[in-house]
Amino acid sequence: MATENNNRQLAEIPYSVLDLATVLEGKTPADTFRDSLKLAQHVEELGYTRFWLAEHHNMISVASSATSVVIGHIAAGTHKIRVGSGGIMLPNHSPLVIAEQFGTLASLFPGRIDLGLGRAPGTDQVTANAIRAERFSAVQNFPNEVKRLQMYFSEENSGSPVRAIPGEGLDIPIWILGSSTDSARLAAEMGLPYAFASHFAPAQFLTAIHIYRQNFKPSQYLQTPYVISCINVVAADTDEEASLLATSLLQMFKGVITGRPRLLQPPVADIENLLSEYEQDTINQMLACSFVGGPDKIKSEILDFMEQTKVDELMVTSNIFDLKAKLYSYQLFAELMKNN
Repeated sequence: MATENNNRQLAEIPYSVLDLATVLEGKTPADTFRDSLKLAQHVEELGYTRFWLAEHHNMISVASSATSVVIGHIAAGTHKIRVGSGGIMLPNHSPLVIAEQFGTLASLFPGRIDLGLGRAPGTDQVTANAIRAERFSAVQNFPNEVKRLQMYFSEENSGSPVRAIPGEGLDIPIWILGSSTDSARLAAEMGLPYAFASHFAPAQFLTAIHIYRQNFKPSQYLQTPYVISCINVVAADTDEEASLLATSLLQMFKGVITGRPRLLQPPVADIENLLSEYEQDTINQMLACSFVGGPDKIKSEILDFMEQTKVDELMVTSNIFDLKAKLYSYQLFAELMKNN
């Protein structure tokens, strides 16, 4: 049961957005980018801290493959919200190129750019090989690749024969992203903030954040552990309306687990007829960190979640088909976070 003390603390928790630049049935990526900017402008006014975009490839429903380009689009259309990657899949890229790209973004939008890094490909293996054929060795070398990136951002690199211009000497926060205990150990060892993909891979979430906190080593970048948990939220005026809106999310995950992805589908009233028992059980496991309902239901569940996890920041992703309903969901979430 939530206490008054829990309630006061909730108002102090930063809340942010992970936008997957989801392409809707009947729409195009161009439509998606316009809607993502509308969402970013909306949540900026609502007091959200960050707006992150994720690198995925060869996925028909996700348009943020050129992540740094979309970050620039969002940052140019907003004023104060931090914009960044959740994340850049670093083994797909040269650290120097990422340093230059994010150095450019940070030069254009000072004090507003975050760089979240992951080691997964963000796609299937065949596509990963098409992106960077030597990717396997890059994945194994992920910790050193992160260190190379830090080197390019450092002022000390000014005497090196290879420099990131722009990028060198800029303060661009690096985050380690993950869905496993491996990423937790790395973030702890490097003294970096940690963002966990609990919105689709919650199985190791509690173990990972415990490992991160127990093994954290203070660094020049961060003195105490800092954890972001990404969660699914579908909020509406009533529990019933939210449950209907959430059927778009359920259909999306059905595509994931069956290997037959589709553009984001409109909500359906008979979702139980579209999912087998196996699919429903698997989806329930993957979406364990999901909050669907009216404001009272979600607030009670969020308070319990915060009591259990004590994360430092919540990052919300809301795969809702109707843009108006999506904007309203983010509004309701901001209100329940701010209002005691």
